[in-house]
Amino acid sequence: MDINEVIQLGESKYVEFKSWIRANKKELINILTNEAVGFANTDGGIILVGVEDNGEITGCDDYDEQNIIESIYDRTIPKLFTDIDVVRFSGKNILKITVQKSPEIVATSKGVVYKRLGKNTKPFYPSEYTSNSIKGFKGDYSAKIIERTSKDDIDFTEVERLKLKIQSRDKDSTLYQSDNITFLKDLRLIDVDGDEIQLTVAGLLFIGTREAIARYMPQSEIIILTYNEGQTEYHKRLELKVPIVQAVDRIQQFFEDRNGIQNIQMGLFKLEIQDYPINVFQEALLNAISHRDYESASSIFVKFYPNEIIIENPGSFPSGVDSTNIITHPSSPRNKLIAETLQKLRYVQRSGQGVDIIFKDMLSSGKSAPEYNLFSEAVGLTLRSSLEDIEFLKFITKEEEINGEFSVSEICILKYIKSNKNITLGKAAEVAQITTQSAANVLNKLCQKRNVLQREARNKYMFTHRVYESFNANIDYTKDKDFDEIQANVMILDYLSKNEYITRKEVERLCGFSPATSKRILKDLREQGKIILEGQNKSSKYKLKK
Repeated sequence: MDINEVIQLGESKYVEFKSWIRANKKELINILTNEAVGFANTDGGIILVGVEDNGEITGCDDYDEQNIIESIYDRTIPKLFTDIDVVRFSGKNILKITVQKSPEIVATSKGVVYKRLGKNTKPFYPSEYTSNSIKGFKGDYSAKIIERTSKDDIDFTEVERLKLKIQSRDKDSTLYQSDNITFLKDLRLIDVDGDEIQLTVAGLLFIGTREAIARYMPQSEIIILTYNEGQTEYHKRLELKVPIVQAVDRIQQFFEDRNGIQNIQMGLFKLEIQDYPINVFQEALLNAISHRDYESASSIFVKFYPNEIIIENPGSFPSGVDSTNIITHPSSPRNKLIAETLQKLRYVQRSGQGVDIIFKDMLSSGKSAPEYNLFSEAVGLTLRSSLEDIEFLKFITKEEEINGEFSVSEICILKYIKSNKNITLGKAAEVAQITTQSAANVLNKLCQKRNVLQREARNKYMFTHRVYESFNANIDYTKDKDFDEIQANVMILDYLSKNEYITRKEVERLCGFSPATSKRILKDLREQGKIILEGQNKSSKYKLKK
C-alpha cells in the first residue's frame, strides 16, 4: 500500500498522523516517543509526521532524522529501535517512522507504559502485562536470565574492558564512572535481587568467565577457518570461546592482518582500495553476533578464502526479511540486548542492521554486491575482494568529492545503470528495494540535483553525456549523441526565449553535458548567429541575438 492510500484511509490501530508545523518541537519528540511505545506494546505501526489529523499534508522542514530516532531510543526502556524514511508527497516531505512490535513491554524513560487502542494511544497498566509475556523474553533470548548463574561467573577483568571501551569511545557517557555492579545493572547484563546476582544471556556473553561460557553456552563460540588457493579443506582452524568483545577484537585484528590494498591511479593521485572495507567486515561480523540463534547448537563460522570471506550464523532471517528487502527492511535483531550493548560500546554507530552500509560500501568500492544465502537453519554472507569495476569506483569517488556522498539507494541504481545502460522506474524500485514513489524521488534527485542521469524515451533513465565521457571509450554507448546535441540546441534556445540569459554552468545542468561539450554547443550556436556572448570568463552570459 503506497503512502497516498495510507493517508486516505486515515488514522487506525497501525497508523498515526502528527503535525510538524503546528507542534512545539521539543514536546513533539515526547509525543512521538509515547506513540512509538504504544505501537511497540501492541502490534507495531507507522507514525506519519507532516500529516494533520484530518489527512491534510502540511509537510516537514528543518528536521534531523537521526536525532529523532536517537531521541526515541534514548527515551525508552528497553531501548526502542525505530526506522525513519523521508517520503516526498504532494510537493512536501513527510517523515515515516516505522515501529515494530516488541517482544517485551516497552516504557518511556519516565516509567510510563502505553498501548494502542483503535486509533488512540492509551495507558497500559501492569494488570494487563501478562498477555505480552513480560518475563518471557520471547523475542529476545539475549535478555533472558540464566537462573543458575551467580556473581562468581562474572569476569571483572572483562567488566573493566567494557568500561574502558565506553570511556574511550563515548566522551559523553558517564556509565563507566559507576561501580561495577551498578554499571552491569545499567547495561542490563545482570539481574540483582537482594544479595543474589544472576547474569542475562547477553551478560554471560559479554562479561562471563570462560568457564561459565563453556558451562552454560558452549554453542556461542565463533570459529575461524582459513583456506588456501584451490583447496576445499581448511588448513587452519581457530575456536574462540571467549567473551564477545575479546572475540570481536581478535577477529578484527586477524582480518586486518590479511586485508590487502590495491592502488588505483586517479589523475595525479593514487587511491588505496582495500580488499574489503574495514567497516563492511565489522558490520557483517556484528550482525552475525546480534542475529544468530543462541538456542541452536551450531556456531558462527568466519571463513577466509583467498578471494572471498564467508560469514555463516545459525538462525534464519528475521520474520518478514528476505533477499529482496534486506537493505531497507526495518531492523529486528533477534538479540536486542546484545545489539544495544554493542551500540553503547560504540562498535556500531546507530540502530539498524548495517546491511545498507555493507551494500553501499562494497558497490562504491568497485566490488560486487554482497551475496546473502538463506539455508534451512542458517544465513550465509559472501563478500568478494575482486575489483570488478574500476570505472564505477572512480566515478563514485570523484562525484562524492564534489557533491557529497550518495545514498545506498542511489548507489544501487547507478550500479545497475552502469551494468545495463538504462533503468525503468519499476526496476529502480526493485534494485534499491524501495517503493516506486521513493524510487521516483531518488531518480529525480539524480537528474536535477546530481546531474548524473537524464530521462529518455519510454520512461527510461540513462547517464548524462558528462558521466559517459568520464568512462573509458570502450563502453558501448547506446546514446545517439548527434540527436542529443540537436535536442540540446532546442532546449537552450527555448530557455533563452523565457529567460534573459544562460551561463555555461546552466547549460551543463540543463542538458547533462560536460563542460567541454557545453562550451562547444554554445560556440556552435554563436557561429550560427543565434546567440551572442557578453562578458568574459566567470561573468560570461549568453543571450538570444535580436
